[in-house]
Amino acid sequence: MSFSVAAGDYDAFMGRYSVPLAALFADFAGVANGWQVLDVGCGPGALTRELVDRLGPDAISAVDPSESFVAAATERLPGVNVRHAAAEQLPFQDGQFDAALAQLVVHFMSDPVAGLREMGRVARPGGTVAACVWDHAGGRGPLSPLWDAARVLDSSVEGESFLAGSRHGHLAELFETVGLHEVRAGVLEVDVQHPTFDEWWEPFTLGVGPAGGYVTGLDPEKRARLKALCRERLPPAPFVVSACAWSVRGHA
Repeated sequence: MSFSVAAGDYDAFMGRYSVPLAALFADFAGVANGWQVLDVGCGPGALTRELVDRLGPDAISAVDPSESFVAAATERLPGVNVRHAAAEQLPFQDGQFDAALAQLVVHFMSDPVAGLREMGRVARPGGTVAACVWDHAGGRGPLSPLWDAARVLDSSVEGESFLAGSRHGHLAELFETVGLHEVRAGVLEVDVQHPTFDEWWEPFTLGVGPAGGYVTGLDPEKRARLKALCRERLPPAPFVVSACAWSVRGHA
């Protein structure tokens, strides 16, 4: 899936969750000093920035299929080798990196098996491949309150629970399918405080990702009903949204 939206809109929508997740994910992947690391599907640079802070810009390369995100990451993170490319066709040599990481990306790859296989290809023999995906299927993703309310309006709404890697065990299955070794799975959890209901709601109206597309595609009456349902189902502000991500790492 392509995110043809402004980087600032993505920051408001998902950055509030992906930024705190990045540090946990880098720890889970075992990122170590001296490594050369590729950030696959970097977006505007949440994980990329975390990697730069740990290893320096010269150690980091990044790719994304969204031109607006590539431009934003290039501007925000001088010295990082940011390229416009999809996970399924990485523009790098075999074994070029010590690690290839994909934060909140596998479920949006057009071909997750091909994307993970490419990540394994560009990692050196024994190098690390790691990915994480929100637990959409288990109802523990940051967007779950919105999708739960949407299903009250329309029981046929699937949300993002069907996407690759979003159900228990599926991400690890994908790693094993592409032949990665010593596959290890875990769960990462972030807690994000929202000072007001409107601060939580407004980013959904920016049209980012499947959730944003769903909200902006509703007619005004249904959108107002969805907003009211969300307000009823969430705690009084300020409130905390706890979000869990399935996380898997393996070796090429």
